[in-house]
Amino acid sequence: MKLFNRAFILFLVCLFQYSLVNAQSSPMNKTPATDPILQNNRIKIDSIDKKLIALLGERERVVKEIGIYKAKNNIPALQADRFKQVLEKTIEAGKQEGLSATFITELMNAIHKESLRIEEEIKAQKQ
Repeated sequence: MKLFNRAFILFLVCLFQYSLVNAQSSPMNKTPATDPILQNNRIKIDSIDKKLIALLGERERVVKEIGIYKAKNNIPALQADRFKQVLEKTIEAGKQEGLSATFITELMNAIHKESLRIEEEIKAQKQ
């Protein structure tokens, strides 16, 4: 077993050294940090991310209003039929933007999970 472990470690060291040699021999035209096109697009992405977070914050403020209404009227936080409708609409809208149904489903599930957390928190405060 010790011989196997030593051989495996030797193999890993050789593999690591080989990858270093290949990485160093690959020519690099521009470094990503100084590429103006890359930098410009990163600035755009940062701006869009900021807008996305602001929109999510706005959405969750509306969720709080809904949570207050549901708590006052004894309505459960989870409305499965409503979420199904939202999901179907957003999957279709995502397709129009070239986004996969899988991505949209994961995104909306994460947003819905946060919304339910907020609504449940409001409900717990009302009791």
